Amino acid sequence: MKNSVSEQSLYIESDEEDGEKEFNKGQGDGNDSDSSNYSNDNPQQNQPSSYNTSWPQSYRQSIDLYGSVPSPSITFLGTPTLSRLSSSFLSSSLTRRHTPETLSSLAKPLLPTVADEQQPQQRRSSHSLLPPIPSKKPFIKKVSPDQKPSKVSHELPVSRQSSNSQAVLNGINVLCGVGVLSTPYAVKEGGWVGLFILLVFAVLSYYTGILLRYCLDSQPGLETYPDIGQAAFGTVGRFAISIILYVELYACCVEFIILESDNLSSLFPNAHLSLGGFELHSQRLFALMTTLAVLPTVWLRDLSVLSYISAGGVIASVLVVICLFWAGLVDHVGFQSKGSTLNLTTLPVAIGLYGFCYSGHAVFPNIYTSMEKPSQYPAFLLTSFGICTLMYAGVAVMGYMMFGESTQSQFTLNMPQDLVASKIAVWTTVVNPFTKYALTISPVAMSLEELIPSNHLKSHMYAILIRTALVISTLLVALIVPFFGLVMALIGSLLTMLVTLILPCACFLSILREKVTRSQVLVCILIIAVGIISSVFGTYSALSKIIASFGG
Repeated sequence: MKNSVSEQSLYIESDEEDGEKEFNKGQGDGNDSDSSNYSNDNPQQNQPSSYNTSWPQSYRQSIDLYGSVPSPSITFLGTPTLSRLSSSFLSSSLTRRHTPETLSSLAKPLLPTVADEQQPQQRRSSHSLLPPIPSKKPFIKKVSPDQKPSKVSHELPVSRQSSNSQAVLNGINVLCGVGVLSTPYAVKEGGWVGLFILLVFAVLSYYTGILLRYCLDSQPGLETYPDIGQAAFGTVGRFAISIILYVELYACCVEFIILESDNLSSLFPNAHLSLGGFELHSQRLFALMTTLAVLPTVWLRDLSVLSYISAGGVIASVLVVICLFWAGLVDHVGFQSKGSTLNLTTLPVAIGLYGFCYSGHAVFPNIYTSMEKPSQYPAFLLTSFGICTLMYAGVAVMGYMMFGESTQSQFTLNMPQDLVASKIAVWTTVVNPFTKYALTISPVAMSLEELIPSNHLKSHMYAILIRTALVISTLLVALIVPFFGLVMALIGSLLTMLVTLILPCACFLSILREKVTRSQVLVCILIIAVGIISSVFGTYSALSKIIASFGG
């Protein structure tokens, strides 16, 4: 006799709680968080979250896939049914601790309809591009106290736990992206003194990352950034934070299109296409070709393959940095200009560019809740921010010393094309976004797909249409505003300041208002003030320069 999805989910959850209780007895305090002072009387339990029943329900799964560097060791679950679940829902190393909760939350539609009530086994349309959830209830065995907890793994979908080194790789992969290409341009806009802003943002972003952890530990069930927003400001907070995070991801996809068109047109400046009197010059042509190339990747049912390929983003970033240093130190390019000390008129643009460099807070809660030893979270943050800040600062200094006031929004555009190091840097920059575009746009697409109360037969078609429309829209925005550095400064000022500085402090003060010390209140107010001031001036300056660029 077949059971409904909801019955199946409840059955799995209740049995998992029993198994985890026995499992936790043997764990001791090894994985306890050292931020227990900020938690409630009952520590955070491994129980289904009550916060993911509102939109977006797909956030955890999609962000796990977007922000993870998959582990090279993949274990398969015991039963064929659960193996299929492993390949679709546990494809990243950052899967949640409470995997059955994923199944139950995915089974709950955002907008219940009569058809949904009559067909309880029907999947939600938001996951139509993923392998289907089996409707048959898996066999679940009770675990007696004298049995080893590891035996549960053959009967229950157990999430993977990431080590500290794995978490650091995930953090670097999220933080050190295309932002590293624009740090020399940021120095040009702000001057040498502006580099101090990079260090200030690194320290403040590290502190707000710690605040997110305190929020997660404050009460059971908090696992993602939207969960924190809901705990702090209710459903409105969850919606607002989710929309901000999705807009930021969407804007990054626009940046990918601009990045590709800029670098490919620098390699092939004479490329053009004429169609019946309508001519496309190199930049627009390559923007169109890039869109056509990435479009099939967003239709993939299983993005875990791209997740493995995009893990090379860390290697790609390091390789591009090495190429820049090689061109400067070995090939002796540049080093003729001392540069300016401070540019007050364009400093706000530099603020936005430096702020963009630390836009990883959307993923940090997912990383924390997946860590094998949560007590190592501060060390993970410190290591990730330390490595990325050194890379940012090194590239900023080297690039600006090499190219001076002629520095462009991406230092790859300044590198002499006849050098081998330049060719490696440019082609690495060109190839990398092709693997990251689909992973970046998928969270946005899945959140929109949740809003479709359609039946299963039509959901796949709707999902294809939504994803195609999103990709085409990023192309149109990139063609309208083809200014890589200014768009990045706008994202950093308008969105990253909210996600990285303002919202973590606001949520921390709201959730833990009774336990926050006076010094913490003062620090949070100071960070919020810095974030608001930077956001206002940076956004105004970026928009002004974008408007001026249209006129020029």
